[in-house]
Amino acid sequence: MEEESSSTTVGFYALPEGCISNIISLTSPQDACRSLVVSSEFRSAADSDAVWERFLPSDYRDILSRSVSAVDFPSKKDLYFHLCDHPILIDDGQKSFALERRSGKKCFMIAANELFIVWNSTPEYWTWRSHPESRYQFSLSLSLSLCYEAGICRFSEVAELLNVCWLEIHGKIETRMLSPRTIYEAYLVFKLAENRRGLDILPAELSVRFAATEGGDIRSVYLDPQSPHQLPPMFPPPILEGRQKAQYPQERKDGWLEIQMGEFFNDRGEDGEVEMNLMQVKGGHWKRGLIIQGIEIRPKQI
Repeated sequence: MEEESSSTTVGFYALPEGCISNIISLTSPQDACRSLVVSSEFRSAADSDAVWERFLPSDYRDILSRSVSAVDFPSKKDLYFHLCDHPILIDDGQKSFALERRSGKKCFMIAANELFIVWNSTPEYWTWRSHPESRYQFSLSLSLSLCYEAGICRFSEVAELLNVCWLEIHGKIETRMLSPRTIYEAYLVFKLAENRRGLDILPAELSVRFAATEGGDIRSVYLDPQSPHQLPPMFPPPILEGRQKAQYPQERKDGWLEIQMGEFFNDRGEDGEVEMNLMQVKGGHWKRGLIIQGIEIRPKQI
């Protein structure tokens, strides 16, 4: 029995490197990295372009061709991990693209100026400005990795709320852009200005659904759980009690805040479209100080 096991092991190592590469490419990026320590033969096969080409999205060349700057790496493995750690700007800087490290699934962020924001063209209500931490401002002097670690905005412009009582934001993305048969989550990515006001009084309603469909879960979220201002006396104690059931934003590694808008299973193939919505229109109170970078769509961590 021991001789048979030894013979099987020797026979496996005797396989051509291309065959070993093909086997590894049918696993996952995590498994490929683990196989690096098995033997020198496995290391060579697991590092090969044949393996990491399979882990990249089938349309990665088309996506890279839409990048605002050249993306060129000596190996497909280097390209894969660069896209995991450093989102690239595509479509004239209106979206960013990245890969989820463990699976290679596609991630996108839609810039604020690609969203539908009610009253966004009225300067008394919203202003568009270059964020002082925009990657565009630093791209000539800092590497992308330093930009990301410094918490720099991905896009050239952000939307800042000056004063509205009707807060309404919508975004959309075609399902063909995303990885198929994948559970995705959508997140609003934002910051809060020091002079913010009114974002803590009533929760906003967030939802995600496929276009042309009814329903969908509605999430109640407080965009500003730590507002420096007190609630006006017109709002009774029950509003405070409702906070216990609401969601609150979390700080990201890049220094921005995010809050989940909802999730969906991408099974619509080439023909679907996903809508992401934020509404805060109740109460009639005025709000200011919300700075929007965009909406991020990424695979759910299971």
